[in-house]
Amino acid sequence: MVKLVSKIISKIKHREYIIDENITDNDLFSIVFTRFFMLIRGFFATIGFKKRGKISFIGKKVCIKSKSHIECGSGLTINDNCTINALCKGGIKIGNNFSLGQNSIIECTGVIRELGESLVIGDNVGISANAFISVRGKVKIGDSTIFGPGVSLFSENHIFEDKSIPVYLQGATRKGIEIGKDCWIGANATILDGVKIGDGCIVAAGAVVNRDVPSYTIVGGVPAKTIKNR
Repeated sequence: MVKLVSKIISKIKHREYIIDENITDNDLFSIVFTRFFMLIRGFFATIGFKKRGKISFIGKKVCIKSKSHIECGSGLTINDNCTINALCKGGIKIGNNFSLGQNSIIECTGVIRELGESLVIGDNVGISANAFISVRGKVKIGDSTIFGPGVSLFSENHIFEDKSIPVYLQGATRKGIEIGKDCWIGANATILDGVKIGDGCIVAAGAVVNRDVPSYTIVGGVPAKTIKNR
């Protein structure tokens, strides 16, 4: 059974996938059973997408708003209790084999007087549980990038120069966020508006990134500073 399931997963992901030999048949059956119902939900939940791939897996209590703004490839996985509000000017474009961990939120618009810009996610991107992605400026995440649990992206900054006017009335800047290919963003890291992270970077757990990170650089701390190059 293990070999059969490995072959099926490899075909879906278009790359070799070998299940750990220590997994029991009972455990594997339970996983396959769960994924089967996710597949059924995926078929119905993605009806209304602007474009959808052949296979999608959707967990329980997933809320997807403004579906007509979403384009996704095959192998989409959205785990339990996730919320996606896709209402934005340029929509959401998701590549193949994207995974969104449970209890995560993708929020493309906060107020309807000013819609967010767009979100582009490459192939083979994995976002772990409890992520929060705020799409106000443009957000781009490159191929094969992975997020640890609790990562947050904020692509907007409030203006607060005039003390006589409440902050929420002073407007905001939206420079956007760009994360390159093959990056690892550690648990509970925060990426702020205007940041560009190059290819192959590692952001340490708990870091707050408020400036650009050159390719193949490891950063950490609050605010994030270079630790070393890869």
